[in-house]
Amino acid sequence: MRPLRTPIALALGVVLGTGVSLTYGVLADKSNANKPDALPLRDMQTFVEILNRVKSDYVEPVSDDALLEDAMRGMLAGLDPHSSYLNKEEFAEINVQTSGRFGGLGIEVQQFNGFVKVIAPIDDTPAARAGIQPGDLIIKIDDAPVKGMSLTEAVKKMRGEPGTKIVLTVAREGANEPLIFDMKRDIIAVSSVRSRMLEPGIAYLRVTTFSSSTGKGLADEFRKLKKAAPEGKLKGMVLDLRNNPGGVLNAAVEVTDAFIEKGTIVSIKGRVSDANREYNATPGDLLDGKPLVVLVNGGSASASEIVAGALQDHRRATVIGTRSFGKGSVQTIIPLGQGNGALRLTTARYFTPSGRSIQARGITPDIEILQEVPEELKARDNARGEASLRGHLKAEGQEETGSQSYVPPDPKNDKALQLALDLMRGVQKNSAYPANPRATPN
Repeated sequence: MRPLRTPIALALGVVLGTGVSLTYGVLADKSNANKPDALPLRDMQTFVEILNRVKSDYVEPVSDDALLEDAMRGMLAGLDPHSSYLNKEEFAEINVQTSGRFGGLGIEVQQFNGFVKVIAPIDDTPAARAGIQPGDLIIKIDDAPVKGMSLTEAVKKMRGEPGTKIVLTVAREGANEPLIFDMKRDIIAVSSVRSRMLEPGIAYLRVTTFSSSTGKGLADEFRKLKKAAPEGKLKGMVLDLRNNPGGVLNAAVEVTDAFIEKGTIVSIKGRVSDANREYNATPGDLLDGKPLVVLVNGGSASASEIVAGALQDHRRATVIGTRSFGKGSVQTIIPLGQGNGALRLTTARYFTPSGRSIQARGITPDIEILQEVPEELKARDNARGEASLRGHLKAEGQEETGSQSYVPPDPKNDKALQLALDLMRGVQKNSAYPANPRATPN
């Protein structure tokens, strides 16, 4: 495994309670084919006319800054669900997230129909302990309605000094009335990797998000696991990527590289040639070829899908669970000058080692298994998936919508985890396990 010096790209959503690293810089392509056309002057004149009319005739005064920011947001919102304009405060917020330490609740969120939607609570945080669930809509923060707030405003309200109290009012599909959660903020210093021994010789490693420290975290946790194993030897490992919404591209490359010896991990292809890249594995396998199972579900997105897809294509791991989210695009953060915020722009699609695009399709597991979902959660269990997002990039082939995202809190009731254990114990047999690396793409 090698230190990564290539640019870093951002994956899904805005994150509350975890750190992300981003690509900084402009993608430059000197070919004439990619030079933008001349500005449409007539349309620009129409835009200026509308701007002046709003400034002079709108019922209340509106500042130039507000109008121009809204115009930029509208332009980017029309491209796809993941491109957006980041003002100075939002850009600073992303940089704060990179540090990974602040007072908050530990919720990954995104804007949805004027409300704030929970992507997933982060393990062992106030939100997770209180019972916040993926798909919950936050409709009030303390006494303030969320409707009409920007995502940045909502995030700011949920953050604060550790130990201070906060009340979230949540709309949950299937619930007859809003749910109220009383919580105390805590230091959110999220470790994106956690591990434990499932039984002697069989390790469990969970990656909750992909941050700039995930690769190091995985190596640290793996050393602990080997130390805890009988005679320091592992018989196999379960890598749990369920409800992991993604994060830093390079972290996904590092995690994949930890388990494969050679070949392509992921390739990225954009309209601008400078966006095209291929990431390759380097010698070294932490598990020394021992069996590996990867768990995914409808909440596994972007960077999670890069890892699952690469390990699946290289036949290094058996993928178990339900079809993943299907986000196969890469966003680049481009600063717009001192104090001017940044542009988050979808610049490329990524492809698995075999050339698959998972955009709006997802990763199909080698062994599909559904969980027993409690009756009160059945109405909202399926993650909607990339294909259901308005304006998403179209798939290359048949699109697939969401799949099951529920993970039982008690491991004994976790059918996917128990199947992985039974396969490693030899109690159950399946042609997909163990994976056969001899059928590997170059």
